Amino acid sequence: MPLDHYVTLGRSGLRVSPFALGAMTFGEDAGGAGCSVEESEKILDLYVAHGGNVVDTANFYTNGHSEKILGDWLAAAPGRRDRVVVASKFFANLFPGNPNGGGAGRSAILAQLDESLRRLRTDHLDLYWLHNWDRHTPIEETMRTLDDVVRAGKVRYLGFSNVPAWVTAQAQTRALLAGWTPLIALQVEYSLLARTVEGEIAPFARDQGLALVPWSPLRNGFLSGKYRRGAAVGDSARTAFVGQPDEREYAVIEAVAAVAEELDTTSAAVALAWLRTRPGTVVPILGARRVGHLEQNLEGLDVELTDAQRTRLDDLSAPTLDYPAPMHGSMRAMLQFAGTTVDGEASEVYPPLLQSDVRY
Repeated sequence: MPLDHYVTLGRSGLRVSPFALGAMTFGEDAGGAGCSVEESEKILDLYVAHGGNVVDTANFYTNGHSEKILGDWLAAAPGRRDRVVVASKFFANLFPGNPNGGGAGRSAILAQLDESLRRLRTDHLDLYWLHNWDRHTPIEETMRTLDDVVRAGKVRYLGFSNVPAWVTAQAQTRALLAGWTPLIALQVEYSLLARTVEGEIAPFARDQGLALVPWSPLRNGFLSGKYRRGAAVGDSARTAFVGQPDEREYAVIEAVAAVAEELDTTSAAVALAWLRTRPGTVVPILGARRVGHLEQNLEGLDVELTDAQRTRLDDLSAPTLDYPAPMHGSMRAMLQFAGTTVDGEASEVYPPLLQSDVRY
């Protein structure tokens, strides 16, 4: 499955590669976890050469340098901008002391968008993400402003990232009822080591036809194959920031490594292939500080897990979900369908209720 086997992103006509490229590491102003301009451009060249067409950044990545690097690269070749789906995010305040320099209010969105367009050297974004929930701004103000920038031609499509499911549902409903531009995708933390999104957000996304775009699909590199129990990781600049896996995480890491050995591939490829098996449209974001990292991650397009391997990974990494998710598992049979089958699932049989048990 090459990168040019495109999928439509959510309920839209936007055609995107099965893996997006993350630009968070573009630029060396990232506390030692970034890469040079030259390496960033090589990563971009390789991704596009393989048919990739989605590059995801944000206004605050490497203090704006990420957007600048991407913008310069886009402008360096005729026609390149039209070939690439450019996605960026707003929310972070890059102007200390200015309370309206960030967030999701009208003035903040308009100012942040103009700054991103300037750095990216383009007149529009293909996809604009709210990077985090602004609990101090009414969601209808945010959605109305985003609809305005779409109608103005500065943005094509909208998405949310790191926003609670109930807020996202409120925003989507408000937009649909008002005839404003709806969301088409949700950018979320999702991996074999981070599956709590399956409690509320993922089911909501499937119901509404929204794509999931996982960030950190290798959980800060824990699933890259570099981490082994009792062994030091010497080649990752991020280790000092992300720490070490815990015992439960090591159990999953070792299971992924075992599957990788069975398939003669890498742990990273297995972890990314697992995400591709999740329900709905799932487009993971690949992060890379070196060309070699991207080459290894692209192997995830060629890996096909067996049912047994997928079940093994599913069971071992199963998350503990917050209430009311447990009520919707084994206890949902208590709806008292008296042993019948509903939507393909058999219900358990319970003793009949006595008349004295009935309350009106």
